[in-house]
Amino acid sequence: MKVIFDLTPIDFEQPTANEITLPNGIIGFSQYTRAELLYMPDHLPFLWMRLHGPDTIHFIVMEPGGIVPDYEPEIFDEDALQLGIEDPSQAMVLNIVTLRQQQPIDASVNLVGPLIVNRRTRVGRQLVISNYSRYSAHHLLIDRSPARTCERSA
Repeated sequence: MKVIFDLTPIDFEQPTANEITLPNGIIGFSQYTRAELLYMPDHLPFLWMRLHGPDTIHFIVMEPGGIVPDYEPEIFDEDALQLGIEDPSQAMVLNIVTLRQQQPIDASVNLVGPLIVNRRTRVGRQLVISNYSRYSAHHLLIDRSPARTCERSA
């Protein structure tokens, strides 16, 4: 199933609208099964994902639509079935961003292992997309290649 992007904001007015259940946690953090999405308008398209478990930890995530050109993640039918996703519009795609403290310009986003969340039930899973070979787990958000730099300045 192809997943489409809906940039409609989450209704944060609802007391539980920003909560997500991750029954299996995320890769490397299986004990963290509850999460909240937090955002500040001036930080968009980036969101904070606060995971609750033995401790509270935070990740930066983003919905890649409109930011990463040509990103069309596909998920296996079994994953869609487990999440109760019957139509691509029911899926929210969140990709984890990595910021390097010493080199913030080298920020990258994991396009291979997004969090897929059922917008209706707010249940999600981190999974490897079925068309993973087309993407990188370390996709740079800022393209610093010389060819791109010249194109932009022309």
